[in-house]
Parts: sequence; structure tokens; C-alpha cells
Amino acid sequence: RTKAISDESDQALLKYLRSHADAVLVGGATVQAELYGPVKLDDDVQRRRVAAGYADRPPLVVVTARALLSTDLKIFDADGPRTIVVTLESAGEAAAPLREVADVVMLPGEEIDPSAVLDLLRDRGLRRVLCEGGPFVLSRFIEHDLVDDMCLTVSPYLAGSQPTTPQPTSGREAPTHLRLRHVLTRNDLLYMRYSRA
Repeated sequence: RTKAISDESDQALLKYLRSHADAVLVGGATVQAELYGPVKLDDDVQRRRVAAGYADRPPLVVVTARALLSTDLKIFDADGPRTIVVTLESAGEAAAPLREVADVVMLPGEEIDPSAVLDLLRDRGLRRVLCEGGPFVLSRFIEHDLVDDMCLTVSPYLAGSQPTTPQPTSGREAPTHLRLRHVLTRNDLLYMRYSRA
């Protein structure tokens, strides 16, 4: 989970990025591991969005091939835009209960096509899509060459494997904090050295 390896500045930047998005896209495993809720923005940000012709808040778009999401998740709270769940037709009956709490879109095929996800969002007028991960969803968008911008936070912690990875979740009680020692850049590469704090 990211809370232990984040800080207030990182969270403020995330909120800023969300304030400029038409939709916030995230994978089903990450939604569950991170205990996602509806996107929340400050009242003044919501007023500015509405004045500029956008919805007050971007909807959450959850990509999940098998639709194995509990309807009790916070992402389905009535406060805010209705969550959009993108899944496969093969998910079948697993997606049925989700229709009561979300807009469910079922795609054909054996795996979710990221281009099809963006097309269906564009059809809804949602052109600026902020992909918050997790690693599987992000890698699929990278493989299909669909990433236009990349905002990357490097956190100075060693946390071990997390619930969204195939490996068993780390048994560490708390991440190890590191201190930044050196930063070098050349040809748009960034070289950093961290050591224990």
C-alpha cells in the first residue's frame, strides 16, 4: 500500500493531477488493495471545473477482466460520479451485481484492450485519462503505446512486495526509510543514490 511510502506533498500532487482529469483509471486489484473511494476534490476546485465546462469530479474507471469486485467497496458510494467498471464479456454473471452500483461496460475478447478502454471513455467525452495503475494496468497501456505523459514519484522507502503483485505480500511491519545522497542527470536519464537514513 502506498500510504506508508507517501507524504502530504505527494498526496497534494495526486489531488492536483486528479483535478485536471476527465477520468481516473485504475485496476481492480489496486482499487481493493489501496481501499479506493470516490475521487474527492476541494469545493473551490469543483467550482472551477464546473465553470470551465467539466464535471465537478472525474469518475473512477475500474478495469477488471473478471469483475471480481464486491459491491460494498467504497468506490461504489453514492457520493460522486458513478463508477465505471470495464470488464470482459467472459466475466458474465460476476458482473451482474455490479450493474446496480456502477456503469458496467463489457468488452469482447480474452483480455482487455487498452485502446478499446480509451475509445469507450472518449465516446463518453472523457478524453483526459489519469491512469493511477496498478502495475498490470499501467504495463498494458505502455505495451500498447498509449501513455502520453508520465508522472513518477520515487519514494525513499524499501517496502517489499505489495498486495497487487503476484508474489506473496511482504511480512515487513514498516518500510525502511532511505536518504537521498546524490542525483545526477544526463541525456534525460536520472541517476540517484539512496542509503539508509
